[in-house]
Amino acid sequence: MDLFSYMREENLKSESPLAARMRPEKLEEVVGQQHIIAKDKLLYRAIKADKLSSVIFYGPPGTGKTTLAKVIANTTSAEFTQLNATVAGKKDMEAVVETAKNNLGMYGKKTILFVDEIHRFNKGQQDYLLPFVEDGTIILIGATTENPYFEVNGALISRSVIFELRPLEKEDIKKLILRAVKDEEKGMGVYRAEITEEALEFLADVSNGDARMALNAIELGIMTTERNEVGKIIITIEVAEDCIQKRVIRYDKTGDNHYDTISAFIKSMRGSDPNAAVYYLARMLYAGEDIKFIARRIMICASEDVGNADPQALQVAVAAAQAVERIGMPEAQIILSQAVSYVATAPKSNAACVGIQTAMKIVADTKTASIPPYLKDAHYGGAAKLGHGIGYKYAHDYKNNYVNQQYLPDELVGSVFYQPSENGYEKNIKEHMERIKREAEE
Repeated sequence: MDLFSYMREENLKSESPLAARMRPEKLEEVVGQQHIIAKDKLLYRAIKADKLSSVIFYGPPGTGKTTLAKVIANTTSAEFTQLNATVAGKKDMEAVVETAKNNLGMYGKKTILFVDEIHRFNKGQQDYLLPFVEDGTIILIGATTENPYFEVNGALISRSVIFELRPLEKEDIKKLILRAVKDEEKGMGVYRAEITEEALEFLADVSNGDARMALNAIELGIMTTERNEVGKIIITIEVAEDCIQKRVIRYDKTGDNHYDTISAFIKSMRGSDPNAAVYYLARMLYAGEDIKFIARRIMICASEDVGNADPQALQVAVAAAQAVERIGMPEAQIILSQAVSYVATAPKSNAACVGIQTAMKIVADTKTASIPPYLKDAHYGGAAKLGHGIGYKYAHDYKNNYVNQQYLPDELVGSVFYQPSENGYEKNIKEHMERIKREAEE
């Protein structure tokens, strides 16, 4: 390494963290979030035209909320000022508003106020901003990790456009890591470090869409790793594991290990072993498996393997799937664990699954059977002339809201598709069906 490179390397050590240095300055440098900043999207057009109205950026940590605010700061002709809601008080807000009034009144210049962690403002602080947002004194950009519909004043919400930022995709994280390793101006390029493909894949996986986490790990790795015999810093899987403080689990999301783990997970729930099911859940979560994928498998198991033996299992699974999308990790692991343990301990029945599989095979293997005329639609002129609806017995006119009547096509009379088991609530279903049929014959 020459003297110039050495001096640059030493100076770099005293600068701001890598994640801050790598923050994009132009919209074109932003990685990910194409659902809101692609060239045909509203936010992209508004930033480019410098016609931004008040907005709130909502999403998990490390997804680019502050980054987008900084990009706007670099592209707007408006005065840009920033407050952090965790430390800002009313005097700080009053000073910003006073300056904004002067800018607008004296120079015709707008003021953009970026409030990081806006959900930390109490109701009074949020109410204070409202009239100045409403009259255009300030253009508000709020950033929050919490659902703004729950945490931000409804009046502010109604005067802002909400943009939800999503966790970055794995490929986005890989692109940022490589950019950080190679970039000599803002990144760690002067160190001439290299990262192995295995370490790159691992960091992109375990960062769970959080760019800051990945960049912090890379910075720590490069700064603390000794050069090898040829003067190279190599970020290996062992270095990456140490820097992000996570043990490597050999879990290829497209390989055998992925399918083996999810298979063991499902079979453990089906087999009523909550301990094994929660263990395999933990393995998948630790390896960075998509929580939405896990939630889908729980919903399927709740219907396929529990079914009507406990109809509430599907409700729990669906509620869990909705909750994890709103909350995200790490808290989502608690919700998934609750759903998994419920489904695993619920009484089991695959009667609904067997029923539809049997019926689908009949439909596929036989010609379309004719629907009895009295079951056909009679709500149109001329239906009676065709005999449609004539002779239909309305179930609610009979005892137990049941009447012995043929519903299957003639060709399939006697076919049984759904056979309730003796487990859980299905035993009640079976007894109920037997009773109403028996009493109808009396």
